[in-house]
Amino acid sequence: MQILLTNDDGIHAPGIRSLQKALAELGEVEVVAPLSEQSGVGLSITYLHPLMVHQEFEGEKHWGWAVAGSPADCVKLGILEFCSPRPDLIVSGINSGSNVGINVLYSGTVAGAIEGAFAGIPSIAISTASSFSNDIKPDYDQCAAQSIPIIKKLLQDHSDSGGLWNVNFPETRPEWPRGVKWVSLGVKRHIDVMEKRLDPRGRPYYWSGLDPIMNHQVEAGTDIHELAEGFVTVTPLNYDLTDHTKLNKSLTIRAN
Repeated sequence: MQILLTNDDGIHAPGIRSLQKALAELGEVEVVAPLSEQSGVGLSITYLHPLMVHQEFEGEKHWGWAVAGSPADCVKLGILEFCSPRPDLIVSGINSGSNVGINVLYSGTVAGAIEGAFAGIPSIAISTASSFSNDIKPDYDQCAAQSIPIIKKLLQDHSDSGGLWNVNFPETRPEWPRGVKWVSLGVKRHIDVMEKRLDPRGRPYYWSGLDPIMNHQVEAGTDIHELAEGFVTVTPLNYDLTDHTKLNKSLTIRAN
């Protein structure tokens, strides 16, 4: 199996290193990842200037390709230039911090997987929650190892189509994760945060909220709720944004 691995935290992030080692159990892994952090860039692509690429080595051995661009750029390059044969699987992660609820629309990690799904290749985004209340760091090696049976199961059950999935691991705690749950996105946001400050010269500037999970309504059965309860969440995604309910209703529009 040929696997294309990307992320949005940058090619030197610990999460992608752990995942590369774990995915080697499944097949050949080609790493194509951003040169620098690309969190929150969503599905942006680079087309106004050339994409610069640098080959990364571990000792004298090829390790991957560092791209001065977005996760979507990386997946495009991986499919079209750097993977031979064409990838059978695309994995994006492990992201430092969860990607749940409507934040999947902003996530560079999820965008890498979406770009793979565009190409008809099974694609999986993997993230792990970070704790806001203590200094415990994510255990990326544990998360990567526990991702493998989930990936195997998804490929086994959905081998006939290029599916798209979003997987989130809970923060590192004793006896967590408590299991795996198949859930929907929690998409109800009840507050948003934009903090206004003044620079030393009295000019205003703004900080967007740093805790997006707290800006969601916690509904039982959604990824936000189950992740907070200590479960790994798996959400099948669809990038078709069409509202088919409204589309299928009879509507007559008269042009003047």
